[in-house]
Order: sequence, then C-alpha cells, then structure tokens
Amino acid sequence: MSEYQYYEFLAVDRPLDEQAQAEVRSLSTRARITATSFVNEYHWGDFRGDPRKLMERYYDAHLYLANWGSRHVMLRLPRSLLDVGVAERYCAGDQFSAWTAGKHLILSLASEAEEESWDYEPQGSLASIVGVRGEIAAGDHRALYLAWLAGYGTWERDESDFDDEDNDQPEPPVPAGLRTLTAPQRALADFLRLDDDLLAVAAQASPPLGKATADPERLAAWVAKLPAAEKDRLLVRVALDHAATVHLELLRRFRDDTLPTTTDEPRRTVAELLDGAARIRADRQRREAVRRAEEQARREASRALARERRLDELADDEETAWTRVAEMIATRQPGEYDNAVRLLTDLQALAERDDRPHEFAQRCAGIRQEHARKTTLIGRLNRANL
Repeated sequence: MSEYQYYEFLAVDRPLDEQAQAEVRSLSTRARITATSFVNEYHWGDFRGDPRKLMERYYDAHLYLANWGSRHVMLRLPRSLLDVGVAERYCAGDQFSAWTAGKHLILSLASEAEEESWDYEPQGSLASIVGVRGEIAAGDHRALYLAWLAGYGTWERDESDFDDEDNDQPEPPVPAGLRTLTAPQRALADFLRLDDDLLAVAAQASPPLGKATADPERLAAWVAKLPAAEKDRLLVRVALDHAATVHLELLRRFRDDTLPTTTDEPRRTVAELLDGAARIRADRQRREAVRRAEEQARREASRALARERRLDELADDEETAWTRVAEMIATRQPGEYDNAVRLLTDLQALAERDDRPHEFAQRCAGIRQEHARKTTLIGRLNRANL
C-alpha cells in the first residue's frame, strides 16, 4: 500500500486575512488555500507545518487521515465557551487531550488502528464532523463524552494503550441524549471508531435529551428576561464582528439555565463499561449463532423435502431415468456427463431409501464397465462416490 496522508483545516469564526494566508502558504505550495480552508494530500513526503501551531494561530477545526490507520481531529473554541477544567474531565490518555492557547481552548481527538484496507473518503469528513464544535460551545457535551468513550474503547483493540489501574477510572459526567445523537456526533463517533456496543452500554445511564434548546418560544422568553445592559453589551460584541461567539455563548447560557444539570458523580468505571460492551457483544453473537443454526436447519429441511418429492417423482418411472442416463453418456459431452452424474446420485438415493442398494451398485458397475475408456466420465463418477 502506498503512503497517503490528508490534511484539512477550517476557519469557522473568522476568515484568514491575506497576511495569514501568505503565512500558511509558506508551509505548503501545493495546498488548496482559501480564506476559510486549507486542504492538502500527500502521496509521498510530509507536511512541513505543525497542526497544533496552526490551530493555535489560525484555524478552528482540523482533520488528519493516514492510510496506515491514524485519524485526528482538533477543535478550537473560545475559552469563554468551554472551561478547560470541564474539558479535562473527558480527557483520555493520548486519545483525547485539551490545552489552552491565548483566548482559546483546543481539543485534540485521535484514533489509531491498523487499516486492513483503505476505503475511506476524506473529502467531506471534516464538514460532517465540525458541527460538534458549535454543539460543545452551546453546552452540549455529548461529543466530549463520545471522545472519552472512544479513547478508552481502544483498550479492546490494544491492551497496551492504558495501564491496569485505568480499569478503575470513573467515567466523567454522562450527558443526556446519548441514545439520540446528532448527525455531527454520529460522524465523530464513526471517525473515532467508537464501538456501537460500548456506546449502547454508556447510553443506559444517559437520560433523554430535553427539548428546551429547540423551543423558540422558550428561548424568546429567556432572552426577554436578560438585563437591558447585558443585551446592549451583546449587541456591541455582534457589531464588533463577534457574532458567532455571541451566538454560541447565548445558546450555552440558555441551555445551562433551562436544562437539568448533569450529576457530577461518576456512575461506572472503565472496566464496567468495557465488560458491559463485551456482554452485549457476546449476547448478540449467541443470538446470531442461534439464528444462523435455525436458518440452516430450515434450509436443510426444505432441501430434504424437495429431494423427497424429486425421488417420489423418480420412483414413478425409474427405468426412464436409467435410459436418460445412457443417452446423456452417449453424447460424450462433459456437461451431459455432469447431468448424468446428478441423475445417478438421485437414483442411488432412491435405491437406498427403498432398501435395494445392491441393485443400484450392480447397474452402476455395468455403466463403469461399459464406459471404462471414458476417463472424463469415470473421474466424475469417482468424485461423486458412484
């Protein structure tokens, strides 16, 4: 497999000016660069830039793919929209980390696994995932929990990813709505290779998602209660080109004020979650094995019934069948030899059913003696044990 790497960056809140674009261009002459995006693919060599530094200075989202199995996503948010302490609750080893850079908080999510075959289409992947950035900023922490869960889920693929004491690591606060993920959250879970059984176990402790954020009337009533001075301050920030941040901040505050708070008490350990996923997987495999066995039994019963009917029809005029065998052999055509062997197999089964196998053996021996020089036919008879 040849080497392949894909880099993509997005500027969501504010486009890059000409100077910033020139600075980024100095790192790659082949990249497709606009005021809001950077895309480059490598079939040899490597990117000269440092994705972490580019995120700290220019971009709000980054996706990296390599055909040997590396998958990385980084998201940058204003620190006013997500506290670093909250983010750190969901960090999981090298798979999920967070750090601050100036006024921003950066989340780094990774998944490493050997790819048996490369069939992933990178174009459009970041577009399908980047929506979780706004969701996180608006106070929806499901994506953070999914990243934590996917991080510890790698333990099932590689036991060296974590130490034994991580078995007792408690899970972070479980957000509501894990049973009903948004499209960006589902895309992130798939990108990070989150096991569906592990997600199903985690979702058992997740309450249903409230509808407050989707209710325009409740949002309007909440906004109406904001102090006039606060509204003026927000409008000034919008006028100063901070509309995207104000939008997310308002949604987060509305969500915090109207939705039930998630308990901070840990519910389960990493080991309990992984063991639960293993049980779900084993139960499903047992059910599938039973289903396959039942389906196989139905198919065999159907074939047996069909064969009995065929033998009954054959018994009504057995001599005609023997005549057909002779005619097929007389053609000297391999395809007709195959048809003759299939008919002989049914005649053998009929003789065994009627407790007269010796009669069939004698007649078949006669065919072998008569056509002993037809090696193609004799070979087919041998393979069919006739």
